[in-house]
Amino acid sequence: MERNLAYVALFAALIAVLGLIPKITLMSGVPITAQSLGIMLCGTVLGARRGALAVLLFLGLVALGLPLLAGGRGGIGVFFTPSVGYLIGWPIAAYATGWITERFGAGKPLALTAGIASVIGGIVVLYVPGIIGMAAMLDKTLPQASLLALPFIPGDLVKAVLAGLVTAALARARPGAVLSRS
Repeated sequence: MERNLAYVALFAALIAVLGLIPKITLMSGVPITAQSLGIMLCGTVLGARRGALAVLLFLGLVALGLPLLAGGRGGIGVFFTPSVGYLIGWPIAAYATGWITERFGAGKPLALTAGIASVIGGIVVLYVPGIIGMAAMLDKTLPQASLLALPFIPGDLVKAVLAGLVTAALARARPGAVLSRS
């Protein structure tokens, strides 16, 4: 139990640290950040349930006002910006990424499984609420908001590959630390 709590807190902190990397804000008002890599790693390393809990802890701290999002943003107001769909989608994406890693990772190369899980959960699943949130907050149609999301895809694909490689490296170095495999 304590180990699970420690991992959840550690990965919430990892997401916060990845927010220190400077953001790049696009015309949509949604920034490109390294924090989505943390979301993917929550799922691939911690698994579905613990990964989603780590993200929920992080979002709870943001809602309380801690400036943990890229660019030092925090507070309840961030949930009323074009990023809201992505923020809501983060725990769903971590859960989906972890679920895929848990179900399909046994006996397969972890880097490949975690990378594919990150693409499906951390990009495909995440973009659904992300695009809906952008459409709602920017008063755009879903196709218009989808076009605004296109610039994020190349960077997110790189993050998915990194998540797969980091997860596999962690499994080699400390097999017991990759909870999605246990």
